[in-house]
Amino acid sequence: MTVRIGVIGTGVMGAEHARVLQGNVSGATVTAVADTVYDRAKAVAAETGARSFQSAEELITSPFVDAVLIASHDTAHAEQVKACLTSGKPVLCEKPLAPAVGECQDLVSLEASSVRGNPLISVGFMRRFHPAYQGLKAQLREGVIGQPLMMLSSHRNVRSYPGGDSASTITNSGIHEIDITAWLLDSPIETVSWHAPRSTSVDGSRQDPQVFHLRTANGVLTIVDVFLNARYGYDVRCEVVGETGSLELARPQQTMVNQGLGRSRSYADDWRPVFADAYRLQSQAWVDSLASGTPSPLASATDALNATRVAEALIQSMNAGGATVAVNPEVTIQAQSSPGSPLERTLSHVH
Repeated sequence: MTVRIGVIGTGVMGAEHARVLQGNVSGATVTAVADTVYDRAKAVAAETGARSFQSAEELITSPFVDAVLIASHDTAHAEQVKACLTSGKPVLCEKPLAPAVGECQDLVSLEASSVRGNPLISVGFMRRFHPAYQGLKAQLREGVIGQPLMMLSSHRNVRSYPGGDSASTITNSGIHEIDITAWLLDSPIETVSWHAPRSTSVDGSRQDPQVFHLRTANGVLTIVDVFLNARYGYDVRCEVVGETGSLELARPQQTMVNQGLGRSRSYADDWRPVFADAYRLQSQAWVDSLASGTPSPLASATDALNATRVAEALIQSMNAGGATVAVNPEVTIQAQSSPGSPLERTLSHVH
């Protein structure tokens, strides 16, 4: 079975998704792309052999599309995911599922109330599929360093994309660190605080860098720095310090140059070479689940809601001068299913 996929949003992220799906994922073909900037859609369509659409709605309802991948602007995610649910089509939505908690909750509830069979929403927290993060999690579960005590993480870009602010640094970029922290430590984040040094002079649109303190239910304190205009290269770091040692990611995708009696290392310019395997493995896992009719192994809508709740608490802390804020532990309707069975709606506390 070949899964026909439509990609919404053909900027840098969406275009890369379309290329990966078309050229590196078995059992998938890109049959449609859409973008409000129609010239971008037409360019990616010409590259992949897909049809091009100017609106997300046309793509979602197209008879040539079995499943949808959303890589549009964050503010469009909720409406487009809702349209996929209404059309009964599985959707892989780039993070965040939506920037606001209320929008995420609405989608979780809509999925639970209207879908029969496997949940339709998957969310692109692709670091869960990065081999190095998976290896780190396996070592933690084996107790190699004893009980984890603290985690130190960094997320640094060369430059920020235009049009953001201090809050979107959290909801768009920092949310990766929020999700991977809870996933690695197998524990929900319960309290947070936001901090910052003096801001870089190269970006007047936001506070940059930012520092998050995230405390999980099992008592581990994670300190995260997010620096969107670090300039020197794309750099993601993670170290977990335990009672008997530490585990850390090896520096990814650095090129060693030996020249002129010296040695230097070069960094990637963006996320694509660093996380190429993660995106490919995530897409393959999603397509395999669609083809086999089994539940998606990707992050769920509820996982995305949890992450957005933490992001909301960080924004509250930012607006309160760095005060410690408890993550709102509201009750959420979570969709669960087994292949071919009706959805069971269960109540679970979300942290």
